[in-house]
Amino acid sequence: MRVLDAEAAEFFTACDELGEGPAWHPAKGVLLWVDIIRGRLYSHDIGAGITSVCEYGRPVSAALPRVAGGTVVAVDDGLLLLDAGGEVERHIPVEADIVTNRLGDMGVDPAGRLWLGTLDKDLTAGRGGLYRLSPAGDPVKVIDQTCIANGIGWSPDGSLMYFVDSAVGRIDVLDYDVRDGSATGRRPWASVDHVDGSPDGLAVDSLGGVWVAIWGGGQVRRYSPDGELDAVLPLPVRNVSSCCFAGPELDQLFITTARVEMTERMLRAEPLAGSVFCASTGFRGLSMPAYAG
Repeated sequence: MRVLDAEAAEFFTACDELGEGPAWHPAKGVLLWVDIIRGRLYSHDIGAGITSVCEYGRPVSAALPRVAGGTVVAVDDGLLLLDAGGEVERHIPVEADIVTNRLGDMGVDPAGRLWLGTLDKDLTAGRGGLYRLSPAGDPVKVIDQTCIANGIGWSPDGSLMYFVDSAVGRIDVLDYDVRDGSATGRRPWASVDHVDGSPDGLAVDSLGGVWVAIWGGGQVRRYSPDGELDAVLPLPVRNVSSCCFAGPELDQLFITTARVEMTERMLRAEPLAGSVFCASTGFRGLSMPAYAG
């Protein structure tokens, strides 16, 4: 294991309570991310250096680009399909009958299918799940009884799917069939000792390495394709929530962080908590498709 020479520099001072879900929208050239607790969706135009913020007034956990040019936004009770102008085309309820749950992370497979996780608002074990949207846009549960559904990603050839349930401190892998979107054979792939923090959001690079944000551990870890810890990127804040490769060349790693439940004393020690960071790691990300729905 090596410590990367790259520095994670502050990119945007957001003071997010729970910054999460960074994603690259190549059609618009913008970096998307959210503050779940404050219900904010950020869109940062990389070229122009302009940031816009949309306030939803309720938890927003992730946003991803759509093929049509808009975005799909995960709010507390389901998905909002927005057109290119930001207007809501459709609301897709997810676990509408479970008022104690909310949506978590999302991902799009190589064929443009949308995957999403749910979790109990009080983080009660066994109450969440992992879903895939059907061609008609209906949520189909694939994995049951999760706790904190987080990082979702695919290997470069699409044959493997990665999934993080933060509560168990583990990144799992499943065999994936891009033809029909089936994910089978879930098994442990890499573990994080609880004293080091908890695995959270993830990103996969073009060589098959998996970059995992370590909540409570102040770092992002790169695991090699065989699941071995390969490199560590330190950050000056402990609550590191997620990461993605973005920019025209997909060569910049953007990292979200949080300041939720931090005391004033802790914030004085970590004044950049809740900011978005950026690092040139020497790796490039995968060019992932937009959601086809």
